[in-house]
Amino acid sequence: MIATRGYAAQSATDALGPFDFERREVGPHDVQFEILYCGVCHSDLHQVRNEWSHTTYPIVPGHEIVGRVTKVGSGVTKFKEGDLAGVGCLVDSCRECDNCKKGLEQFCRNGSTGTYNGSDKKSGGVTYGGYSNQIVVDESFVLKVSDKLPLEAVAPLLCAGITTYSPLRHWGVGKGHKVAVVGLGGLGHMAVKFAASFGAEVTVLSTSPGKEQDAKQLGAHHFALTKDAGQLKALAGKFNFIIVTVSAEHDYNTYLGMLDTDGVMICVGAPPTPSQITAFSLLGNRRSLAGSAIGGLPETQEMLDYCAANNIVSDVEVIKMAYINEAYERMLKGDVKYRFVIDLATL
Repeated sequence: MIATRGYAAQSATDALGPFDFERREVGPHDVQFEILYCGVCHSDLHQVRNEWSHTTYPIVPGHEIVGRVTKVGSGVTKFKEGDLAGVGCLVDSCRECDNCKKGLEQFCRNGSTGTYNGSDKKSGGVTYGGYSNQIVVDESFVLKVSDKLPLEAVAPLLCAGITTYSPLRHWGVGKGHKVAVVGLGGLGHMAVKFAASFGAEVTVLSTSPGKEQDAKQLGAHHFALTKDAGQLKALAGKFNFIIVTVSAEHDYNTYLGMLDTDGVMICVGAPPTPSQITAFSLLGNRRSLAGSAIGGLPETQEMLDYCAANNIVSDVEVIKMAYINEAYERMLKGDVKYRFVIDLATL
């Protein structure tokens, strides 16, 4: 076994702190790499605090992981020592069902394995994530990372990036489309960058007037304050697509009313409580309400390659490992532009 250092929470009410554990030995098809940076996702906080009711403790969070390969198994063909590599939200799936064979491992019929707080099929234990100094993952779930971009700013692409890239690609968003992005946080700022890069006309919908300048700098063409009834009224029937990135409670019906005929509202944020939706919000203009979750391995690699070719990265604030508990509190207040990233050299 491989001695590993990390940060973990021991219960839903404990702060994260130092934690020593073991990774499995490198098997024939495994890649081991030193973790250099790991992004901090809001879902990390949800799971650390057991807000989704399925956390196993101790928990080592982190699924936006980038680093440098230190060892490869005898059967590995895609990586060699010294390569840059990344791991996102998944480290395994059944690989046999129709979804897996289509490159939709996130929708594995038999249950994919999360990078942390998942059931590790190879060790029989629980998976531990990227708030640690190294990781061992089957090469099929390791991604190639370009050296053309700042590595710390690439890390959040493994979740925030693919979570917004995937639905925009799936629904074919591009030139001639009017797209609204609800919320300008870790997910929202990536949705703006991608939608604008794909050629869409982008509007940011936010409750914070102070975010207008940032929205424009990130690539948005328009900004609307959702607390202003007059501005909302002017947006009725305006958009072909709305991508909702916020996890706070909000009225879906308000945004559905902004869709044009055959418009689609795509939810990638996860509010803590159910939302009421009136049938007439959907019946009018034949609107659709949809959801999307991360992306499969082929699409995630496609996204990383697209970002390298088009110089797209996340806007990040790099922090020390010991600052993680303060970072969680700031994240709850929306006090980050736009993603915290841990420098694992500080572990």
